[in-house]
Amino acid sequence: MLGTPVLPLGPVIGSVQCTSCHGRYGVEALEQLTSVRLAAMLRDAQYTVALAVLAAGGSGSRAGRDAACALIREAGFDDCGEAQVLASLAALTGRSGGEPQDVDDTAASGAGGLAIELHAALEPLAPHLAPAGRERLVLQGAWIALADGGYLPQERAALAAVGRCLRIGPPRVEDLLEDATRAPR
Repeated sequence: MLGTPVLPLGPVIGSVQCTSCHGRYGVEALEQLTSVRLAAMLRDAQYTVALAVLAAGGSGSRAGRDAACALIREAGFDDCGEAQVLASLAALTGRSGGEPQDVDDTAASGAGGLAIELHAALEPLAPHLAPAGRERLVLQGAWIALADGGYLPQERAALAAVGRCLRIGPPRVEDLLEDATRAPR
């Protein structure tokens, strides 16, 4: 080419550069979760667990609604109040609230929006969390359930569903529920 010798250097290997640390990585790094995406998934999981437990226990309890709203705000939804939580709950369950609901039974009855949301929010997150992180999500749900007294059967079922989605075995979920009754939040 115009009298300029060219040496072959080999194949070009694709790479990406991090805008934060300026490190270079192979293009396969694009398949990994970013810290921003992981934080968003965790926030959504906390929100969904709160809704599931609130639906299972009935949204009639003021203490339960307050505990759910506190968890949702703690998760990063700072401007989310009781009205928004109850509206989301009504949209996902197809009811206005009040009476308890079995989260797993809603899937069989065709009103399984909340069960579907649980699976969609928790199952993709589970492989990326340490066991303590997965257990913390169950405990947070247990604290909401306990805010208005002991566990209702529907709340236990909802928390068992949360455990299954997070790959926590039933015996460990039961241990966590028992621990939540002994240890104040």
